[in-house]
Amino acid sequence: MTGEHLFWITSRASGILALLLATAGVSVGLLMGGRLIGRRGPDLRVAHESLSLATMAAIVVHAGALLGDEFMSPGLLDITVPFVSSFNRWWTTLGIFCGWATLILGLSYYARARIGVQRWRRLHRLMALVWLASIAHTLGEGSDAGEAWFLLAAGALILPALALLATRITTMTKGAPA
Repeated sequence: MTGEHLFWITSRASGILALLLATAGVSVGLLMGGRLIGRRGPDLRVAHESLSLATMAAIVVHAGALLGDEFMSPGLLDITVPFVSSFNRWWTTLGIFCGWATLILGLSYYARARIGVQRWRRLHRLMALVWLASIAHTLGEGSDAGEAWFLLAAGALILPALALLATRITTMTKGAPA
């Protein structure tokens, strides 16, 4: 029985992993960007970059595993092009947008010298919105979204990150350095 559901289980597990890694990455980024840890705190850049790369890898596995899912039977366009899939069209489209945005914004780090560090920082702030949209995708389409265990586990990780985001937004609106 596991064999016939292997791709679905893989996609499900990697999707959950992507959300957890993204939440950790966003949290570390908010700690650094909001200067919440101070200049004397630990240098979290390597951790942030590692979490970001791991998130992107999990997203690729999440989407790729869907290609083998016998229930959905999507094609390559269904998992890469918005509005093509007929399976939960709006939630799938949101997931596709989030996946592409995460890959583009995450990999833009390596092009920041070309696009300008200040422009890159402004663009990179969109990652918080992409993360919020990915939570919506998970809750709207995820097969575990209504399960108490998932909601408790996700809430335990997401709520502190939301508090960091609220703190960051508050400090930005009070004129603190961005």
